[in-house]
Amino acid sequence: MSDAGKPIIAVTGLKKHYPVRKGLLRRTVGQVFAVDGVSFSIGEGETLGLVGESGCGKSTVARAVMRLIEPTDGTITLEGQDITHLGKAELRPFRRQMQMIFQDPFSSLNPRMTAGDIVREPLLVHGVARGRAAEERTAALFEQVGLRPAQMRSFPHQFSGGQRQRVSIARAIALDPRLIIGDEPVSALDVSIQAQVINLLMDLQRQKRLSYLFIAHDLAVVEHISHRVAVMYLGKIVEYTDKTSLFLNPLHPYTEALLSAVPVPDPRLKRRRRVLEGDVPSPMKPPPGCAFHTRCPYAEARCRVEAPVLQEAAPGHFVSCHLHVAA
Repeated sequence: MSDAGKPIIAVTGLKKHYPVRKGLLRRTVGQVFAVDGVSFSIGEGETLGLVGESGCGKSTVARAVMRLIEPTDGTITLEGQDITHLGKAELRPFRRQMQMIFQDPFSSLNPRMTAGDIVREPLLVHGVARGRAAEERTAALFEQVGLRPAQMRSFPHQFSGGQRQRVSIARAIALDPRLIIGDEPVSALDVSIQAQVINLLMDLQRQKRLSYLFIAHDLAVVEHISHRVAVMYLGKIVEYTDKTSLFLNPLHPYTEALLSAVPVPDPRLKRRRRVLEGDVPSPMKPPPGCAFHTRCPYAEARCRVEAPVLQEAAPGHFVSCHLHVAA
């Protein structure tokens, strides 16, 4: 699963387990396996789409990679430097290289600060610019994301949802990072505004050679912006390949089901819908064997006892399924 050239970010065996405590003594009685052995890498100027149902661990991956939460196990390497266990002071220089765009642009912006102050804050915190220089840099950032410099004096509640997300994007690119993680950055926006924001992100990527980890539910959006796609189910990546291979030849039954749910824009065409039965198992008590076997229409006896390993089933196409990987 390596990229051509040196990756900007490489994640190996990432795990995040949350202890479950009960009783007066708060004894640990179990673990929630939110993320359970995720590996991927992202090259310069590349977008990796991360998709899956709610609760599969996508946002936990994002927060662990950003070191907003401490990973239980695994390795996170940023431009060749292991940042997995760095303390706050040691991590500070690397913070400039990684930025995040959150799902809800309103709750991610301080309502008591003007938009200009919000975008200017990273410049001041990291000592990049102050005074007049910071003011000019902030105005230039507003223009880069399609806002007027005069809007720097406005507060978040005075912007529309799309404009607020543009403010969030301006803040994210203020320090010229190498990697931006978008945690469903367009899911809270109207469809027409989604397209504008996606096009803005792609334009910025071309101009600045940015790398994106793009988390989304909407597979149409993922297909438009991503170069490669990783599909998550119950804390693990079950399929990982370039977007063309994934959309034309999905190998994992879960990926097939996700793609069958994407609406077809032509009403004369009908797509065969694969409806998954049952609910997603609890991440506290994942089923033995393949985690997907309880909902898989192709499950065999082997699937119920032996967990498949993510392996290369075709050149550059990795899948975690007994049906496509030889024993």
